[in-house]
Amino acid sequence: MNTPVTIVGAGLGGLVLARVLHVHGIPVTVYEAESSPSARPQGGLLDIHDYNGQLALKAAGLMEEFHAIVLEGRQALRVVDPDGTVLLDQHDDGTGGRPEVQRGDLRQVLLDSLPAGTVRWGHKVSRTRALDEGRHEVTFAGGGTVVTSLLVGADGAWSRVRPLLSSAAPAYIGKSVVETYLFDAGTRHPAAAKAVGGGMLIAPSPGKEIFAHREKDDTLHAYVGLSEPQDWFAAIDFADAGTATARIAQEFDGWAPELTALITDSDVAPVWRPLYALPTGHRWDRVPGVTLLGDAAHLAAPNGEGANLAMLDGAELGEALAAHPDDVETALTEYEQTLFRRSAETATDEMPGIDSADNTAQGLIKIFTEKGQ
Repeated sequence: MNTPVTIVGAGLGGLVLARVLHVHGIPVTVYEAESSPSARPQGGLLDIHDYNGQLALKAAGLMEEFHAIVLEGRQALRVVDPDGTVLLDQHDDGTGGRPEVQRGDLRQVLLDSLPAGTVRWGHKVSRTRALDEGRHEVTFAGGGTVVTSLLVGADGAWSRVRPLLSSAAPAYIGKSVVETYLFDAGTRHPAAAKAVGGGMLIAPSPGKEIFAHREKDDTLHAYVGLSEPQDWFAAIDFADAGTATARIAQEFDGWAPELTALITDSDVAPVWRPLYALPTGHRWDRVPGVTLLGDAAHLAAPNGEGANLAMLDGAELGEALAAHPDDVETALTEYEQTLFRRSAETATDEMPGIDSADNTAQGLIKIFTEKGQ
């Protein structure tokens, strides 16, 4: 295949696509808004599943590199009641199918697997428009344009490529998370460290919940979820760390102190992350020369699958293009049909919402049991 592929977005999905194309000798360029790989933190732990994310890494020929960055023991899972009672305590025996890695480490593995110059940093897309014969023009905020006959939007929730295919826009799901970090947890935050254990902690309750991971370097990374409108969060002055921390902790009054310590003992200012989703079953009609992957295509409420699905999207698109080197439209059609079907299936397999009466430790354990996890 001689048609160069233009990818917008150097997240995990876009980079897997670039790597699979490179493996098959297909020319590719990735345009990324960030100024460098280290321009911002890349997020926390990801559990990479053997039925999607790992399949993508196999297609990319990077399983050895993946295993080298796996954090041992992090598949451990603890589910607790708000009073701190442990109702489920699963240890990581190394046989599970969802080993944990740091997102930033995985992204670096993908970047290192690409030839120098494949990713063009500091290229924020300001506009895209259709030309003739399936070609598209991409305009960058800093000046300059590129015209391509095969454009892939891997640029996340607020994709600049998606309007070429769909008028859908992400909507707030009624829930936000507030992120906190506790460093050197074993020595500086022993009660919280003991509560979290060696892997992931889940403390669910209708309307509110706390998720926490033990990351590298004895760091606890917590996601404090609340079912509140955006205006409720906007009224909190997150620039004032003390005030914001106290206001969020107030919502967990009566919870076990080792759990609320994940809020009150944060070593960084709490960060508000409103959550958005595209309409369930989002799809589009085939438009020559352009497609989407990852959150740009199927942004959903967090369910542990987002990064895995983005990588699988990238791998399957790359393999479809390699399988049809002389017929790009057939490749894109096959890819999108699989994408739409998988997105619909995933949408019917959601965990209970934060407001559900089943969003409890007992309810979650029941679901895990029924799924055989």
